[in-house]
Amino acid sequence: VGLMQAPPEQGTQGGASPGYEYLDHPADIQLHAWGPSEKEVFEQLAVAMFGYITEDITTVDPTEEREVQVEGHDIYSLLYAFLDEWLFQFNGDLFLARQVEIDDLDLTHFRIRSKGRGEIFTRGKHPSGTEIKAVTYSNMRVVRGEDRLMHGYVVVDI
Repeated sequence: VGLMQAPPEQGTQGGASPGYEYLDHPADIQLHAWGPSEKEVFEQLAVAMFGYITEDITTVDPTEEREVQVEGHDIYSLLYAFLDEWLFQFNGDLFLARQVEIDDLDLTHFRIRSKGRGEIFTRGKHPSGTEIKAVTYSNMRVVRGEDRLMHGYVVVDI
């Protein structure tokens, strides 16, 4: 797969703008997202996942809104539950989110309330990317980088 940069609307690495990229990982793919805080990192990881599923996230019109609420017992179980529930929106209803916004991120009680804007996958309109079978805990990290941005890394099973 190699290194792929996010669409321009997702921001670029090196600046304060949130963004994401795909990194090679044996038999799977690693999502890497960055932003000023955990909130933007989580949002970008969700959008990166949908971008990998459809290959061109810019073809998704934000005409429908879905809400996702999850809980965890630490930051990693919270991130896992968040991405897993958004993946379920695709696997259950073929819903693709072009934008994901976290309305409430509670890192004390490990809760998230979020909404995603997008539409139902339509063959011919949305290019098929790669199926994501599952979110994993493998190499999952949420860290502050030397660039002072938060960085999140998640491996997804393809």
